[in-house]
Amino acid sequence: MNTLKRYILLIFAALLILTACEEELRHRASSDDKVPPQPPTNVTYKPLFGGARFYYDLPADEDLLSIEATYTNADKKTFTFSSSYFVDSLDVYGFGDTIDYKIDLYAVDRAGNRSNPVNVTVKPLEPAITRVVKSLDLKPGFSSFFLDWINELEQSINVYIDFSYSKGGTTHQHTAVFSSNLPSDRRFVENLYLTPQELVSVKVRVTDIYGNKSEPVDLGQISLLEDIKIPKNNWFLPAANDSIAGVPQCFGDGLEGRLRYVIDDIIDRGDNLNFMHTHSRGKTGRTQDGNMPWNVIIDMGDYYELSRIVTVQRHSGGLANINRGQYYGGENVGIYELYILNEETNEWEYVTQHKIEVPVGLSELEFVKKGEAGDMAYMYPDNPGYTKPARWFRYRAMKGFGGNYTLDNANCLSEITLYGRKAVK
Repeated sequence: MNTLKRYILLIFAALLILTACEEELRHRASSDDKVPPQPPTNVTYKPLFGGARFYYDLPADEDLLSIEATYTNADKKTFTFSSSYFVDSLDVYGFGDTIDYKIDLYAVDRAGNRSNPVNVTVKPLEPAITRVVKSLDLKPGFSSFFLDWINELEQSINVYIDFSYSKGGTTHQHTAVFSSNLPSDRRFVENLYLTPQELVSVKVRVTDIYGNKSEPVDLGQISLLEDIKIPKNNWFLPAANDSIAGVPQCFGDGLEGRLRYVIDDIIDRGDNLNFMHTHSRGKTGRTQDGNMPWNVIIDMGDYYELSRIVTVQRHSGGLANINRGQYYGGENVGIYELYILNEETNEWEYVTQHKIEVPVGLSELEFVKKGEAGDMAYMYPDNPGYTKPARWFRYRAMKGFGGNYTLDNANCLSEITLYGRKAVK
């Protein structure tokens, strides 16, 4: 090693040692510091829904770390909120009423010393859970019902749905619990299998992470909708590239895939290769036209009013069916559109678009079970009902899951199942 390089390395090592010593001295100084900082001054607040936003002037202490606010609720539980010294405001949430609340504000330094408290009395706007309760919207579904709500503050809440019904002379009572922090949400209570005459009584309670809870809200009784699985024994798939009302049937026999597998009532489980594969031949079925969109067109053999669809993705996750495989990713479809054919005009009528949400927080095995169960979508998700009578149905694959649903890389589909009722002629 030449003299210049050795000299540079020695200087670099010395700088490292000097920096380490400074950090140690700073840490030691903070650790030995017993002097609390000055409190924030000129404190004001703005009422929020279920909270308050505090504004203040920061103290001039060099080792200031943060501003904290604490309050104790009626159950004697204390909550603490913190804001960096880089900002001059602090939000406090969790108030369950529009009464006066006493809040203590502190300045905190790097050694953990707290200033004397600044006592502030605030009166918040209506609490978050009250606003959620006011937004509750109950609607019937097919062998199910669902609840919509708005949570504009995106606070973590729990929604308790207490429901009961009588069947066979016996009263059944159940509670479904859903946790959410989304600005708007929709949750289903499914698999009830009741007739429209067997009414369901529904009450809802909402709680938050601060211990606040609403009174039960009686949403009354609801009559569920009925449908049946449409039999596939008379279904027919036009040949690849055959056009129906100007739209070509997709090519689905690429690689191990076969188009006929999408209507055989057998799902791909990783060991049977039961899926279709476009082999990147979308649009008109020619390779040069790109991957997507592509269409699966089905002649149902008779006229039906459609209510919902269940699709099952390609799995290919190993012989034991315990790994996620391609579920909610890979070459599967993430966004699709649905159409029925108006034979009088010979035009395809748009019904809906559906985005398959990727589940979160699931184990590998839970992913498999959810994928095998399939993903259900209503023809009219906001107001469940039936389409006009139709014999021809069209599934249009739009996007894959990749790139947050932006990529045209979906080639595969395992199964299509339709529900509805026989059309009355």
